[in-house]
Amino acid sequence: MEQRALRADAARNVEQLRAAAIAAFRGRGLDTPLDEVAKAAGVSKATIYNRFGGRQGLIDAVIGELVAVEMTGAMERAAKVADPWERVAAYVTDCRDLHYREPVAGDVVMMRFPDSPELMRLCVAATDAGEEFMRQAHAAGVVRPDFTVGDLYHAFIEGCLALRHWPKPPREDYDRRTRFLLDGMRAR
Repeated sequence: MEQRALRADAARNVEQLRAAAIAAFRGRGLDTPLDEVAKAAGVSKATIYNRFGGRQGLIDAVIGELVAVEMTGAMERAAKVADPWERVAAYVTDCRDLHYREPVAGDVVMMRFPDSPELMRLCVAATDAGEEFMRQAHAAGVVRPDFTVGDLYHAFIEGCLALRHWPKPPREDYDRRTRFLLDGMRAR
């Protein structure tokens, strides 16, 4: 009977930690101090290590809810667009929108936590999708031949770094810069 109570407490702690981690990471990124997560969950930091093995396990437990659904949605929406230019433009726009709204998406793009298998799976899926969309756009001649998929990811990373380390620009300025990026990518 005592073991059941402990299991219920442990299950409650896990759910409290998951909820606290999602709340703490959302809008701030995956490097939010674990002390803050534990405090918000009403448990000790040691409980994170006992239940999740540390930051990596905690990230793996919440990354899906934080950004995987939205990132996967961006890939799926773009894949459904018939026109190769519109496909790339939709993907870039959706990704940049997510980067602006959710710093965790930037953590994924920048592979900030490479020991997290779930984060890395998401990063690889996004990279593969972007590479395929760019390959199709190049084949159709709608993207500048000298604009590479590497250029696209550097633009994403640079944007994510700027969002993380500089004051966040007004949304209209950010969207204008997305249009500049797209204009620079497009074949003339």
